[in-house]
Amino acid sequence: MSRPPLKKQVALPLAFAAMFGLALYVLYKFAPTLPPGANEEQRMGQTAYHLTQSLVSVALWMSVALAVVRALNEFVFFLFRKRKGYEAPSLMRDLFSLVCTVSALALILWLHFPNLSFGALLSGSALLGVILGLALQDTLGNLFSGISLHADKPFQVGDVITVGKFTGVVMAITWRAVKIKTFQNHIVLVSNSIVAKESIEVCPRDNQNARIVFFSAAYNDSPVKVIHAVREAIRECENVLRYMTPIVRIRNLGESSVDYEVKYWLSDYARYNDTDALVRQRIWYAFQRNKLTFAFPTRTIFMEHYGLRDGDHDAETLAERLSAVDIFAPLNSDELSALALDAKGHVFAPGELIIRAGDNGSSMFVVHRGSVDVRVDSNGTQRTIKRLSEGDFFGEMALFTGEPRTASVFAAEETEVLEIGHDAMKNLFATNPELVESLSHTIQERRAGLAANASATVSEDDTPAGLLSKIKRFFRLD
Repeated sequence: MSRPPLKKQVALPLAFAAMFGLALYVLYKFAPTLPPGANEEQRMGQTAYHLTQSLVSVALWMSVALAVVRALNEFVFFLFRKRKGYEAPSLMRDLFSLVCTVSALALILWLHFPNLSFGALLSGSALLGVILGLALQDTLGNLFSGISLHADKPFQVGDVITVGKFTGVVMAITWRAVKIKTFQNHIVLVSNSIVAKESIEVCPRDNQNARIVFFSAAYNDSPVKVIHAVREAIRECENVLRYMTPIVRIRNLGESSVDYEVKYWLSDYARYNDTDALVRQRIWYAFQRNKLTFAFPTRTIFMEHYGLRDGDHDAETLAERLSAVDIFAPLNSDELSALALDAKGHVFAPGELIIRAGDNGSSMFVVHRGSVDVRVDSNGTQRTIKRLSEGDFFGEMALFTGEPRTASVFAAEETEVLEIGHDAMKNLFATNPELVESLSHTIQERRAGLAANASATVSEDDTPAGLLSKIKRFFRLD
């Protein structure tokens, strides 16, 4: 919630101070004076009036002091906020107001009652102080614990802390308690005296806080393959720091599985529950794409419940899908069937990276189910330039010429793609060399159409002869 403007916060207390100051002026300006030769009764009345006047004056001066302290508090901590960049703890504001108010009260009493003995007043109230101290020992304990917390600054507003059985984000630190908002959106007040006694786990707001997620794989899966697949799958997750490479390592060799742990760093630790869930989701999809197997108890639950595996399509279905792709128009039915047998299906989670711009590759992809977003870098941010749906394809130049990827492609939803690799096309070229020329013409026509739409120039390598030469050179057909 935004704070009111500084002018409003300061002007209102000063207006009240001016009003009480005007009352003081009237009180002293129109005070009656004792006439010469006044009798004893008149003098006693004047003395009683002066006493009443002093008490009213003390009350008005205290009102002025309170208003000025309020305005001074707002102004001082406005400067604090401008310099530090964050709000001062409420405990600091309360202590500042308390010290200023007590000092103003002592000064006002001394000016109005110079003969008042503060020492006698304090000694006479010793018994009252002991009684109040015993009655308020918990309150005073919280106060001094709050002062200690403010001095040590073990955590600040916005940090995630664990105190006892409570974990949440620090909302406020008052003179009495620490206010925590748990991840169930509950507000918990933990008294300062308890916080001072407990062990506190602090995850600072601007720190590189890490999380560890556990998973298991079957013994017949290569650890090198598991580690690489999982690390690449989660490094693009939302809220995972991109410049800190996740660490995947073997935690234990269990009775029926190899137990792994993945350590990653978060941008916003307060969202660790959602990020842990997303990391586990990406691990599941990475296992499906790479034909990895979860340990038996987990495998049984996931396989029977979801029943989703990469490549669960017969060759006829895949050949039908590939026949609708214009780049494969020169292929006959037998060649399409052979290509379908070599095609690999991959399933990607929503928002997951499929290919990255600048990476080398030797395969293309056909969208079999779902849709993908094609993105390019624009001034340091990813900009979507096109969405491809079922039957569309991408990455064909990497397959036929080995050129690096020119754009990044992300799954817009849960998407299954068919990957056509270099070896699959080489097998077709070996049995039917005439396909090279037919496919080069098809690719060149498609690229010429794209270049015309984009008003781009056609280079020498984009001509039919140049493209044919590049394909033959890449597949070593000369």
